[in-house]
Amino acid sequence: MEISIRKIARLVGGKVTGDDRLLINGVAAFDAAGPNNITFAISPRYKGQLHQTKAAAVIVPVDIYKADKVLVRVENPHLALAKVSRLFQAGNKPAIGISRKACIGKDFRCGKEASIYPGVFIGDNVSLGNHVTLHPGVVVCDGVRIGDDVVINSNVSVLKDCQIGNRVIIHAGSVIGSDGFGFAHDGDRYHKISQIGIVRIDDDVEIGACNTIDRATFGQTWIKRGVKTDNLVHIAHNVVVGEDTVLVAQVGISGSVTIGNHSILAGQAGVAQHVNIGDRVTIGGQSGITKSVPNGQVVSGTPGMPHRLWLKASSITAKLPDMKKQLSNLEKRIQGLEKKTAKE
Repeated sequence: MEISIRKIARLVGGKVTGDDRLLINGVAAFDAAGPNNITFAISPRYKGQLHQTKAAAVIVPVDIYKADKVLVRVENPHLALAKVSRLFQAGNKPAIGISRKACIGKDFRCGKEASIYPGVFIGDNVSLGNHVTLHPGVVVCDGVRIGDDVVINSNVSVLKDCQIGNRVIIHAGSVIGSDGFGFAHDGDRYHKISQIGIVRIDDDVEIGACNTIDRATFGQTWIKRGVKTDNLVHIAHNVVVGEDTVLVAQVGISGSVTIGNHSILAGQAGVAQHVNIGDRVTIGGQSGITKSVPNGQVVSGTPGMPHRLWLKASSITAKLPDMKKQLSNLEKRIQGLEKKTAKE
């Protein structure tokens, strides 16, 4: 597939410096691009090195005007990267059809142009929309509902009665609808509490590899529209994750937590049960959140505190050994002065 720079610029809302008729057949990293590729100079360190890439064209921020390459100048290079990468990926379409080596249950309903690979298991009373792709090893249990244009990668399990919207991507090894961690203790033993709710995943969600999203005890665990999760994220029972929220690798969310819209939880952040996190909240990496966080806050540390306060507290931590030594010296001097005063 060859695409002109003019078409690429139109797609990303950019302005071309150079020959906009130039044809491109792929997108590649700055150091690996060839003479028929387009690349990106997003990092500041690349701005002075445009002459070093072998790419024919470079997508750059609007403040770059001159180079010996064709430039596509854009306001948001990261967004342009997403659009152009998708453009060249579009040609990698799966094979259409249902493999004879897939296991299909009773009352199966399927839209047009499904791609169901060998080794897929589909239970009873399952419904798939149009253009759904199920890769090898996918398990879709009884009563599951899946919308249009969904891609579920290898060895994903979507368990009983869960619901998945349109344009959802689930990466390899994730489990949707595992039992929530619910047990009652009688003083000696733990007794399992039945988890009879579901997981609901709305439109345009992308779930990373090896996520576990627990079904609700009652009702639903709800992943709202546009949520993106990294790999190795755990979402417990009855959690609600708001629209366009991002959960980075190894985030762990306890039961009955509500997270607002457009929030970001950085890597290895943990949230205690029954906490409410507002809209447009940012939680720093490895933070431990034990109390609710209002809208718009930036929080770090354990227990979570305002980020600026955490920075001050962190800077003090390294000084604590010297401060302790100084405090011990002061205590000795005070004790000496007290003894001297007592003798007088």
